[in-house]
Amino acid sequence: MSDPQQSEQNSQMLQGEPSPEELEAAQAANEADAQSALAAAQGELAALQTKNAELADQYLRAQADVQNARRRADEEVSKARKFAVESFAESLLPVTDSLEAGLAVKDATPEQIREGAEATLRQLKSALERNKVLEIAPAPGARFDPHQHQAISVVPADQEPNTVVSVLQKGYTINERVLRPALVTVSAPK
Repeated sequence: MSDPQQSEQNSQMLQGEPSPEELEAAQAANEADAQSALAAAQGELAALQTKNAELADQYLRAQADVQNARRRADEEVSKARKFAVESFAESLLPVTDSLEAGLAVKDATPEQIREGAEATLRQLKSALERNKVLEIAPAPGARFDPHQHQAISVVPADQEPNTVVSVLQKGYTINERVLRPALVTVSAPK
């Protein structure tokens, strides 16, 4: 006869139930799979933590770079504002020198005073032009431009309506922007 334990195993096999040894082997295999999955997950976690630390460091460095760039830009703007008129002021110094030299002459004739004033005016106009300050002085008969001219009065004239009759005061532009419009009289419609 056969052993009762063996007959139980045979009946379990016939019924499709695993034996205790098979259950133990399956449980050991499951534990090994779980341990290898855990080790893989821990390795992936460590890699992600390293990557996170690298990205956090890159972020902090980028933030510092942005702050430094912003600070440098603010400093440059501050310097530009502070010294914006430096070039312009420097070009006016010779005009000041000429005026002082003219005033230092005690016994100047009216002709000498006029020549000195004309020379100083040429220096001033040259300094203004170098700094992009240009005159607006429309010729009589030029079309009235409200962007560059300011009409002081409208007068009857023998020219087309809405044209400049005379310039009362020159205007000026700086870098193509109106600094002061020219004051003009304009011809009236007929």
